[in-house]
Amino acid sequence: MERYQIILAYDGTEFLGYQRQGMKNRTVQLVVEDALRTLGWGGESILSAGRTDTGVHASGQVIAVDLAWRHSAQALAQALNARLPQDVAVRDVKAVSADFHPRFHAHRRTYQYQIVIDQFPHPLRDRYVWRLDSELDESLLHQAAKHLIGTYDCAAFGSPPKKGSSTMRTIYCAEWKRPLENAYKFTITANAFLYHMVRRVVFLQVNVARQRLGWENFQQGIDLRVALPGGLAPAKGLCLVNVDYESARYESIGSQ
Repeated sequence: MERYQIILAYDGTEFLGYQRQGMKNRTVQLVVEDALRTLGWGGESILSAGRTDTGVHASGQVIAVDLAWRHSAQALAQALNARLPQDVAVRDVKAVSADFHPRFHAHRRTYQYQIVIDQFPHPLRDRYVWRLDSELDESLLHQAAKHLIGTYDCAAFGSPPKKGSSTMRTIYCAEWKRPLENAYKFTITANAFLYHMVRRVVFLQVNVARQRLGWENFQQGIDLRVALPGGLAPAKGLCLVNVDYESARYESIGSQ
């Protein structure tokens, strides 16, 4: 029996989020566990780095599973991909130490959010972006993002996974880039995130850039925890892209 770390990518459009919700609702966890069972896995639940919401995508979700597998890690990846639906794929597999936990041992997590400025819809693009019909003030976006960095109470941006637990978070990176003339990409890295935190942060920054929320109000919401307007950016623009593990003790112990 070996513990494997598996990197997953998925299109969240047709899933009711990552976490299993009974045996009838289609979730990422459910279809991955179904695939693992055909390979002899008999566990109760796979371990994961986090739970993405309905409609949220991932290119770097991390899971862990204990499996008696006599072939290589690459063969395990191939076997799983042959059994998974087209909107989920294994991108990497490696054997790790038996105590590795993808959530509790994560050092940093990185999400990206994509926005496109376009008056007209595009069916080959719009399931992965938030489409806006008017330009944003880019200088205000950069100003807002810079103010997000630091360690502080992030209760204005979301609720904790467990009621009553801490809302203190450390944001290491928050930046906007323009990969295309009509596109914006927001990248944010933190030690952990609150429920709906990234979508809330994006929504508020966009409202600052549209001058629907004053800069001073945004600043006071962070610094003084003054109430901010409610609202979330759409789930479809969000993607979990990476989870970092700092300690070498959780690195690969070799292919089997």
